[in-house]
Order: sequence, then C-alpha cells, then structure tokens
Amino acid sequence: MPDALQRTSPSAAERLSRNLAVTSVTALALLCLAWELWLAPTGQGTLALKVLPLLPAPLGLWRYRLYTYRWVALFVWLYVLEGLVRATSEGGLGQWLAATEVALGLVVFTACTAQIRQRLAAAKVA
Repeated sequence: MPDALQRTSPSAAERLSRNLAVTSVTALALLCLAWELWLAPTGQGTLALKVLPLLPAPLGLWRYRLYTYRWVALFVWLYVLEGLVRATSEGGLGQWLAATEVALGLVVFTACTAQIRQRLAAAKVA
C-alpha cells in the first residue's frame, strides 16, 4: 500500500465528526422506528421499513470508511425531505417528530461532510 494511502491515527476533529455522525445516524434510525411503530404510527407500521438503509451505516462510520460517509451524506437528504414534508402536512406530535428528523438529518450531513473534508485535506497534505 502506498504511503499516502496508509491510514494514520485520526485527529481529534476526525474523532469528533465520526462520533457525531455515528450518534446522529443511530438516533435518526431509533427516531424513525419509534415514530412509525409507537409514537405516531401511520397505517400498519410499514413505514418503519425506511430504517433499513440506515442499519449498515453506523458500523461503516465507526470504522472510518470514507465510502460510507459519502453515501450517508447523500442518502440522508431523503430523510430530511420526508421530515420537511411531514412537518408541514401533519400536526401535533407528528410535526415535532418530523422537525426532529430534519434536525438529525442536518447533523448527520454536517458531520459526514466534515469527516470527508478532513480526510481529503489530510490526504492532500500527505
């Protein structure tokens, strides 16, 4: 493996963005499950299946897989859009849950983007 591609120990900023990404993706998945199964279910709970794409993400994020950070940063916008639609079309608890989904989605995107930028900057320097 060439020296420029070898992984060195992560910086404090990389650890922070990784921990924030892992925590917020996990929180987003748990929120979506709780929302669709217990808190404000829509129909028979089949919308809980929207969590399936998020399940492999925490492991890849924890292992600093750059590919995972990239696809999560793109994919999370589907959850943000769903949250925006439901925040403007539902009322009561559903509206608050949707706003929380949007906020978590923005945190996920920000953390993943920060990780990607940090890693690419470090590779450019090396």
